Amino acid sequence: MRVVLIFDQGLAGAGGKSNPMAPLKAEKGGIGSYLMLKPHLDEVCAEVLATLYCGNEYYLANKKEVILKMAAMVKKLNPDIVICGPCFNYLDYGQMSANIAKVIKEKTDIGAVAMMSSENSDTIEKFKNDIPIIKMPKKGGTGLNESFDHLIKWMKYYYSNNSDLKELESEICYN
Repeated sequence: MRVVLIFDQGLAGAGGKSNPMAPLKAEKGGIGSYLMLKPHLDEVCAEVLATLYCGNEYYLANKKEVILKMAAMVKKLNPDIVICGPCFNYLDYGQMSANIAKVIKEKTDIGAVAMMSSENSDTIEKFKNDIPIIKMPKKGGTGLNESFDHLIKWMKYYYSNNSDLKELESEICYN
């Protein structure tokens, strides 16, 4: 299974809060917080083709450009699945992830999923009927591994064209 990750600058390891204007970049393979996901992705033999990321403020200042360029990069890479997140409780990152996942879903045949905590309630409410948004805790810790297990389960169902995907989403996603 071929995967692309969508991160903000913090999860990409590109400076966190000290670099909110990090421009849009693509790095081959998994970087930054990918290491937290790797053991889970290994369960499904997922190959991370690239990690796409930018700073939160860069995204806010260039929303349309970032969304369209990331969607075009994803289309060119042609993965099976795009993982937008984990966003935890980061509001700007949650908004970016949901917007990108929605455009990918609308413009390609590639599966896209977002992950965020309930603190992103405005984004969740706006996008929950358009894209799957997997529930997760706000800062890691209790429930984080369970949310990653839910991601892997969603990936397996999606990749195998399982007809019970909507049923699964009703259990692990916001609805």
